[in-house]
Amino acid sequence: MKKIAIYGIILSIFVIITACQHVDAVAQAAARQAVISRDMANMISISARAFGTVTEEITPEQEYYIGRAVAANILTTYKIWDGNPELTSYLNLICAALVINSPQPSLFNGYQVAILDSNEINAFATSGGHIFITRGLVNVARTEDALAGVIAHEVAHIQLQHSIKSIKSNRLTQAIMVTATAGAGAMMGMDVNELVDVFNESVGEIVHTMVGSGYSREQEYEADVAAMYLLALAGYQPSGLIDMLTELESAHTVSSGFGRTHPTPGQRIYFAERAINRLDVADTSSSRQERFINVLRIRVAGHQ
Repeated sequence: MKKIAIYGIILSIFVIITACQHVDAVAQAAARQAVISRDMANMISISARAFGTVTEEITPEQEYYIGRAVAANILTTYKIWDGNPELTSYLNLICAALVINSPQPSLFNGYQVAILDSNEINAFATSGGHIFITRGLVNVARTEDALAGVIAHEVAHIQLQHSIKSIKSNRLTQAIMVTATAGAGAMMGMDVNELVDVFNESVGEIVHTMVGSGYSREQEYEADVAAMYLLALAGYQPSGLIDMLTELESAHTVSSGFGRTHPTPGQRIYFAERAINRLDVADTSSSRQERFINVLRIRVAGHQ
């Protein structure tokens, strides 16, 4: 027990000084002086590097490549639907109108909207600017402003850096996990390779949880409010988002798709209605209805 306590104290001391760029060298020097064992030095180095990543900034280029990896993950489950190229172009034009009037009009590789070949009602956004909307969700929309509300919500997730914030939060969780694993590993005689395997398995589980369960309720509400501001800035009716949520409420399913990754539409409508009173936009939605009908004359649900 005494030996375990000493290991714990030594590990804690080195974790506290992980801001030092030379912590690896310090740990290895301590091992050479027989202050700590070589295994303990290696475990401290692993822990230090893990905590070091917590404070690292993620560059716009890194955001893009992280987002591209997430997009690739999504496309292992869904396929892109190209049955109506005019509709895909239309959604991208709506997105362009929203982002050009937004606080962040450009990204490392821009914003792109694609339709997923699924009747499921769902949408996804990655930090790389990829916005995926299922056929099922597009088919629920009754106006261009409602469609714009969906896209604005996903743009808001990107601009609010919700996925990046999740990564930063997970980095801290991972660092703590690595430290705990490293300490236990030193006591149990695990080597560095075994610890790396444990760590990689844990990271895989975290990524799976992020993609499968969606953002937090607070982030979804935050994205809704930001979306309404984006709609207003582009001249759309902010109520378009509420109209879409109302349609989704009647089609809401808890077990899959939208219901699995979002709060209920009723909950979102409640918070959205509280925020919409701060926005005053002239209603020009009728001028957009004819082109909406023309573009959606090929109903995406029926592949006609």
